[in-house]
Amino acid sequence: MISMEGKKETATAAAWPEAAGFALAGGRSSRMGADKSLVLLDARPLLVHALGILREAGLRASIAGGEPTLAAFAPMVKDRRPGLGPLSGICAAFASRTARWAVFIPVDLPLLPPSLVTYLLHQARMTESMVTVSAVNGFSQTFPAVLERSALPILERELEAGRGGCFSAFQAAAASTGEKVNALPVESLVQCGQVADPRGLPAARWFLNVNTPENLRRAELHSARAHRVS
Repeated sequence: MISMEGKKETATAAAWPEAAGFALAGGRSSRMGADKSLVLLDARPLLVHALGILREAGLRASIAGGEPTLAAFAPMVKDRRPGLGPLSGICAAFASRTARWAVFIPVDLPLLPPSLVTYLLHQARMTESMVTVSAVNGFSQTFPAVLERSALPILERELEAGRGGCFSAFQAAAASTGEKVNALPVESLVQCGQVADPRGLPAARWFLNVNTPENLRRAELHSARAHRVS
């Protein structure tokens, strides 16, 4: 059976035939006390929010890591080295596809607007940057991240060396060609009208990490207020 979301994905995926989108779902969720992927926000699992963000950005969405039961929501790539953190899932997912570009978002960023993902991918293609992310208040955000395929060997090398931090691995990948991580200031993108949140949430709230029950309650409040305003 093909779901309505699946039909939407098929219709929009042609917008980025050279890119693949992945929702990172392999975390242990120790601070949440339950599998974050299935925790509900606005009556939908966080995983569904992440997949929806990618699909609305015009990407064919898959799941990187997580429990096998999550495959009911989208195609799934098994983490070959579970327990090593999200960088392991990123490497496994990227290696499973032939697309030049890969977009990664974790399930715990449900307030991200799809337009941000779209703009980052546009910029990655235009500049051919190896790593493209966003920055808020001058601080680079690890996710969402757009990675160019030549970054994969460096990311795998960092993982094998026991350096599992995602952003440090992104920096190593960019530095391998004399670049820096391309971090685009979200505030400027909003002011120029390049990126917008359909709910009207300010940019700083887009990056709320929903990894604890308290953060989930905050996300629920932000979402409820946005719905009242709209």
